[in-house]
Amino acid sequence: MTSVLNQPYFQNEEAAYAKLESIIWPNGPVCPHCGGVGRIGTMKGAATRPGLKKCYQCRKQFRATVGTVFESSHIKLHMWLQATYLMCSSKKGISSNQMARTLGVTVKTGWFVTHRLREAMRADTLPIMGGPGSIVEIDETFIGNKKGAEVKRGYAHKNAVLTLVERGKGSRSFHVSGTAAANLLPIIKANVASGTHVMTDEAGQYAHLGKFFTEHDFTNHGRGEYVRGVVHTNTVEGFYSVFKRGMKGIYQHCSEKHLHRYVNEFDFRYNNRVRLGVDDARRADNALKGVVGKRLTYRGPASA
Repeated sequence: MTSVLNQPYFQNEEAAYAKLESIIWPNGPVCPHCGGVGRIGTMKGAATRPGLKKCYQCRKQFRATVGTVFESSHIKLHMWLQATYLMCSSKKGISSNQMARTLGVTVKTGWFVTHRLREAMRADTLPIMGGPGSIVEIDETFIGNKKGAEVKRGYAHKNAVLTLVERGKGSRSFHVSGTAAANLLPIIKANVASGTHVMTDEAGQYAHLGKFFTEHDFTNHGRGEYVRGVVHTNTVEGFYSVFKRGMKGIYQHCSEKHLHRYVNEFDFRYNNRVRLGVDDARRADNALKGVVGKRLTYRGPASA
């Protein structure tokens, strides 16, 4: 049995550029400088960098990495593709330390690689969720402590995450400043169609959702009720079970500053899961589709 990492584009720079080009330029090369598509040639020669092209409209050279999260990186592209696959195929994530050991780079570089890939996983557009006949489950959870907050009983000192899950489809998560109705309702209303059947637990912040959506049902966890026919929040709680295992078991610590990137990462894998017909290879390809137009500059792993 051959390892998937023996694929040519995981081992060879020329093959890696061909792979990336096929994903971000499905209709042929596009010059990132002038937008030209017609008169572009591949540069040849023993000293020519892999993947180098020239636009004969603006006379500038470029590679597929220009304008992507890979631009100006000293890491070989085939190693970036390895990192993308590892991060997309690891259900609960892969730590920057583990990434660094696997790729043979420094922890500083491993941290930067994982954050750039989280940026690639970020969705550029967020279509409305739900609609007639759809069910969206809504819940919140808490992860880590807010910087400088005094630790007390309850959750006021913890970071809050709101998640919306449409049954049979995908999730959408937000790092929120609090869990009061004033914090959550604007997000829910902006992301869920009014014709949706929404389901929550008995928390008071959700008490008035019925005013904004076709139907609102809830279970009373405080009384030991978790399922009542089709009424439950088990789907979103299942999402949180993976999220928390990843955050506590793999990443162990995440600063408030970067939490939004981590929730996006878990949303991406959930929205590209096997049950929706997306295997590991296709999930990695989908992540690569998101590398264009996104850049992160290094700020130091101490703030991660």
